[in-house]
Amino acid sequence: MTPERTAAQVGGAGPVPPVWAASELARPGAAEADPLVRSRRFFDLYRFVLAAIFVLLPMMFEGSIAFASQDPGLYYLVAAGYALVAVYLLASSVVSPTRARDLMGPVTLDILALTLLMHASGGAKSELGYMLFVPLAAAGLIGEGRTTLFFAALATVAVLLEQAYRSSGRGGDLAEFVQVGTMGIGFFAIAISARLLARRVLANQRLARERGIALQQQQQVAELIIRDMQDGVLVLDRAGRLRQFNPRAVSLLAMSPQVGQPIGLLIPELAEAFQRWLSCHGERRFVVRQGHGEAGLGVRLVPAPGAGGVVAYLEDLSRVQEQARQLKLAALGRLTASIAHEIRNPLSAITQAAELLPDERRSDLRERLIQIIRDHAARLERMVRDILELGRRDRAQPQANELAEFLDAFRASFALQSGCPHDRIELVIDPALEEGAKLWFDRTHLNQVLWNLLHNALRHASERAGAIRLSAFPTGSGCEIHVCDDGAGVDQVSRAHLFEPFFTTDSRGTGLGLYIARELCEANGATLEYVDNAPGAHFRIRSSSMS
Repeated sequence: MTPERTAAQVGGAGPVPPVWAASELARPGAAEADPLVRSRRFFDLYRFVLAAIFVLLPMMFEGSIAFASQDPGLYYLVAAGYALVAVYLLASSVVSPTRARDLMGPVTLDILALTLLMHASGGAKSELGYMLFVPLAAAGLIGEGRTTLFFAALATVAVLLEQAYRSSGRGGDLAEFVQVGTMGIGFFAIAISARLLARRVLANQRLARERGIALQQQQQVAELIIRDMQDGVLVLDRAGRLRQFNPRAVSLLAMSPQVGQPIGLLIPELAEAFQRWLSCHGERRFVVRQGHGEAGLGVRLVPAPGAGGVVAYLEDLSRVQEQARQLKLAALGRLTASIAHEIRNPLSAITQAAELLPDERRSDLRERLIQIIRDHAARLERMVRDILELGRRDRAQPQANELAEFLDAFRASFALQSGCPHDRIELVIDPALEEGAKLWFDRTHLNQVLWNLLHNALRHASERAGAIRLSAFPTGSGCEIHVCDDGAGVDQVSRAHLFEPFFTTDSRGTGLGLYIARELCEANGATLEYVDNAPGAHFRIRSSSMS
């Protein structure tokens, strides 16, 4: 996302149109940038320079070099024609660059012209035949398919015919034939090597082009996402100057920032936080009281990868608060509907028993109706108590609890209040947690969570000693608290509904115990989950707040 494009977007420019592979390859001037076109032009330029040398060099060093030593008339005729054709081919490559791979005529001309020049200069001993390596290598690098081998074969046949013609009048010279044969082998070696190298280069070039197009498309998609995202984005360099920003940042700041502007002129609090960030380079979060929202802006500083600067994400806290309020209202609506449904049944039973009670004269039935009223009234009372406990989740006050001491005291208190034998609950604490390790958790909340878990375990565990296991283990910077029993465990169908409000398998329960326990854990930055049957129910509390 370049600064120029960003500024255009801020000014109200429309969406950036996608650029696809076809349009990239078909754009004007694409052929000019093709490496094959440039290679063909260099080849044509080389031919022109070589032809000029063939024309001028014998004139400048007449008699001192082998050029034109045998047939000067043929030499100068071929050299002049070769130079004229070289000029034409060079001009054609400039006017019509799309014919870069059309090498049949030019390379054939090179082979015939160089063979004739070699013949006019005394044959293979003039060493002009080695100049054929260059057009053969160019044909291998620029040409297509098997034409490279055709050119190598053509050059080999040409020099062999020249040597045969030369030898026909004065008898064969075995040494010259060996030299020409070795030259022919070199022709094929150069042609094949150049073609293999060209295939590798073309494959890499094709891969680079495809990756470049994919990267360009990916960049455009990223620009569209950044432009339309709900959070503002500011990119700062190490000097605290603004490098890039998106339109949402302009809206949140209620001002028009400029590229290169010091961030201190926009958000003084952000400039101070940026200076502190330079010393630690970690991710930082804070709130600034600036922008159009009454709640201020939430700012998150993240190091920019490879750029040495920082990316600042701006979040409208008033929008976040509104979303949280909507979620709370929705959850409250669902909870209220569930409460109304759960209260209806015990109220109906109480109402019906109360209506029958005045007309009932038999003492045993009167006692039964009174007991029904008491049981359902007690159930309603437990439900109200659980709902009040749920309402305290937003008032969490974490404090440092020495974990080993807390768990030992809780086990004793729970055994006393529930009436179960003390040895029925086995307490296992990892030795690493016994040396004053402290868990940051609201003490009342932690007590309620463990009470709910052990109360469930007590209903399903056997009567033997150690039937319920309460254990704690360290996990990096946090700890885990496990509650297990030796009961039948939880079936597969019930596992999916364990933490849903009002789900219970006990006719006397409210179905809020596990739901409240999980909500209280989340309010303290911890998690509560059901692990597995081992063989009984196994619950795990995970917390990362240890000291």
